[in-house]
Amino acid sequence: MITRVVRSALPIDVGPTLAPLRHGRYDPTMRLNASGVWRAVRTPVGAATVRFGGGGHAVVVDAWGAGAAWVCEHADDLVGANDSLHGFAPRDPVVAELHRRRPGLRIARARSVHALLVATVIGQRVTGIQAARSWASLVRRFGERAPGPAGLWLPPSAEQLAALPYYRLHPSGIEQGRADTIRRASIVAVALERTVDAPTVLDARLRSIPGVGPWTSALVCAGAAGDPDAVPVGDLHLPGIVCLTLTGDTRGGDDRMLELLEPYLGHRGRVVRLCVAGGLAPPRRAPRQALVPIADL
Repeated sequence: MITRVVRSALPIDVGPTLAPLRHGRYDPTMRLNASGVWRAVRTPVGAATVRFGGGGHAVVVDAWGAGAAWVCEHADDLVGANDSLHGFAPRDPVVAELHRRRPGLRIARARSVHALLVATVIGQRVTGIQAARSWASLVRRFGERAPGPAGLWLPPSAEQLAALPYYRLHPSGIEQGRADTIRRASIVAVALERTVDAPTVLDARLRSIPGVGPWTSALVCAGAAGDPDAVPVGDLHLPGIVCLTLTGDTRGGDDRMLELLEPYLGHRGRVVRLCVAGGLAPPRRAPRQALVPIADL
């Protein structure tokens, strides 16, 4: 085990900061408990399990495995210690209050594109429950045990997913359209990883992949590259949450959401994160959608 303490000028609330990297409550690659946030990751130099503990202005990072040194080297990015509030000065009292209540909500940079991209593609056009189940199934079928004491699983490698035919993913509830996108993304995974320090370049390369649109690209750029301005346009629920939080009105789609976020250009994704953390959501207008077992079709 390698240990490092990350010092941060801004306070860090580890759980909410890393929450967007967790894909469902039972994500085999990530766990949140009293000891901290645990993640299993593939790094450029090998697999690692990392635990982020503590918080505030000092986060303790414990890492196991061949990639432990890489994790400690990039730990400032991984916990959001390099996040900057430069240019973020909310004059709207609602946004200012949301920020005051959650001073430790940082924008972290996972510095790993492929696993987040695969999980996000899985979330296209299905419910969150279906996406979480498919991700967990994919990881347990094609991933491997992560190093360290947590018993986590590593996500499947890009090489493995690139070589899988569609029908191998169908039992995990992934139909051919998303399976083809995952395979195409896996083929160019190495090139994508090289752009993690340039969110605009990463966004352009992601959108050049057939099957990857603005919603998928924004979520990946936010989580992998730490882009505080990325807004996932095309989300079913997000415009309603943002509009309700900022105006009290549940009406409005993507255009209205972007209009409300315009004053925060450069930090629009940060404001979206604050709105979601605020907990307001429009009331349901219809019964919950029935889950369709894609694997049985």
